[in-house]
Amino acid sequence: MSADVVTFGETMVLLEAGSSGPLRYVNTFNKRFGGAESNVAIGLSKLGHQSLWMSKVGQDEFGEFLIQKIRGEGVNTDHVTSYSGAPTGLYFKEMRRPGDQRVAYYRSGSAASFFTETDLDEEQIAQTKILHLTGITALLSESCRTAIFKAIEVAKAHNVLVSFDPNLRYTLMGQLGEDGARQVIRDIAAKADLVMPGLDEAEWLYGTSDETEVADLLFAEGVQKVVIKNGGEYSFYAENGGAQGRVPSFEVKQIVDAIGAGDGFAAGVLSGLLDKKSLEESVHFAAAVGALVISSPGDIEGLPTRSEVLTYIEQKEGHSGGVLR
Repeated sequence: MSADVVTFGETMVLLEAGSSGPLRYVNTFNKRFGGAESNVAIGLSKLGHQSLWMSKVGQDEFGEFLIQKIRGEGVNTDHVTSYSGAPTGLYFKEMRRPGDQRVAYYRSGSAASFFTETDLDEEQIAQTKILHLTGITALLSESCRTAIFKAIEVAKAHNVLVSFDPNLRYTLMGQLGEDGARQVIRDIAAKADLVMPGLDEAEWLYGTSDETEVADLLFAEGVQKVVIKNGGEYSFYAENGGAQGRVPSFEVKQIVDAIGAGDGFAAGVLSGLLDKKSLEESVHFAAAVGALVISSPGDIEGLPTRSEVLTYIEQKEGHSGGVLR
């Protein structure tokens, strides 16, 4: 059976500090995992959709751990390959003090960076409803960039919606430099149907913080839908030749872990579109998903089920549907 959403990219093992303070003083770690694309795939699975994630992991115990865990979350991992030429990537999460989390990546030359267009299952892409991509994969290596553009080509040939979250990682730009990375991200965005940057990312990419200007620049390239996230305040949405506006974020009194919230939000938007909701309604649903994610530790632990999202919206708004205004 074909998946509703196909995605691909790097997922790493996360070693989260078991106590606060600089890592030099930390003696124990909790083992978790996270990766933008697999986070979205898991988020969609929890929301009741069929998702498929492709990647390369090291031929090591960490690689086996990732496949086992992501498959256990209901994601199709049949197209993840073990690669003997490089290890699975790692990252460490440090908690200096409440509200001050830092992340250190050990991913250079990881197995996922050797992903190529030949690792793509073109038949799965051709049969899916949405192909979801991020800018992280595009910055991992030249072979990953080639795979991104090949996947878009296949999707376009089969009328598959292409979703793109720039998900900027400035530490990955060394190989290309900022200008080169900016051009690559913009080139991918121009070929997508749905683009979902954060407001700061949009400004870095297009030189303006005016959301309507950013949307118009993307529409001129052929993009059909734009969603711009502005942290805990609101999300802007616009359709090419159609409606646009802002959807307020849900108020969260205590943020436990903000990492992964954007991936949850992306899963929420895609879920809404799969359910034939309007873009506005999809963004409203996604805002609730994001709010629930930041209320829990870890990248994927807080990803909610559909019933949890609907209950949360009802509790916050006093009804079971509609858009927060």
